[in-house]
Amino acid sequence: MELWQSRAELRALEDWRRQDSRRQGKLVLVPTMGALHDGHLSLVRAAANLGNVVVSIFVNPTQFGPGEDFEAYPRTLERDLELLSALPVVGVFAPPVQDIYSGTEEVTVLPGHRARGLCGGDRPGHFAGVLTVVNKLFNLLGPDIAVFGRKDAQQCLVIDQMVRDLKMPVRLVDVPTRREPDGLAMSSRNRYLSTEQRRQALCLHRALKAGRALLAEGCRDRAALMNTMGTELRAADSVEYAEVRQVPDLQAPDRVQGRVLLAVAARVGPARLIDNFVLSVPQTGGADITESYLLGTGEES
Repeated sequence: MELWQSRAELRALEDWRRQDSRRQGKLVLVPTMGALHDGHLSLVRAAANLGNVVVSIFVNPTQFGPGEDFEAYPRTLERDLELLSALPVVGVFAPPVQDIYSGTEEVTVLPGHRARGLCGGDRPGHFAGVLTVVNKLFNLLGPDIAVFGRKDAQQCLVIDQMVRDLKMPVRLVDVPTRREPDGLAMSSRNRYLSTEQRRQALCLHRALKAGRALLAEGCRDRAALMNTMGTELRAADSVEYAEVRQVPDLQAPDRVQGRVLLAVAARVGPARLIDNFVLSVPQTGGADITESYLLGTGEES
């Protein structure tokens, strides 16, 4: 496994792509901000089934807003590399900030309507920062495929819109959320939580399960679903949202069917936590509610 810590060192990746016979396979990028856990590793394992894997590790300053945890965000490169070394990874790109942002940029990538509300509502500029850095990583690494975690559902769909609108030659794949045995979604921010706060954080998963149960009973009323989820979410220190949207365009109809996103965000102690279910919901009926997908992975082999 190679380590590239600057843009200049990426010449080695270019040489590998030209010379290595394995280049007959696809180059698959797994973008991360490091502080890796088994959720990230599940993305890498899924990516390895699609081609030759490159992982990027970069804590992107432009997607953090004022008062957010950019400075405190865990940076554990040595441990991350140790975890990745046990997996089929061609190389890791872990550049310094100055290699990605010169400080003189005047152009950013602005998101479309999918960035409205949800995480985009309380975090102005967040998705512009996400799209800009993903664009830069795609330009620098030239992946054929990029793999993202389904837990960041709105991010996946905002990136999907960028790729479609700008005609980028990259296939996007989303991987199901990895959970702890008690249902808590794996997150680098979980390490901020005390034992009691971690128990408290389970309210996010309970809220999603309550929404799914109501769908299974036949409810298709968006407001009723949001109210039920919000009631469970009150156990958090503060609630940002309990939302129900259509996939992929994140519209908010009065009644839902087809691919549906149940999404929650709340603060527990020092951590801002998000979680979601992506479900296939029939127009009528009850219990036939199944897990669905975001980025076409249910349509492509």
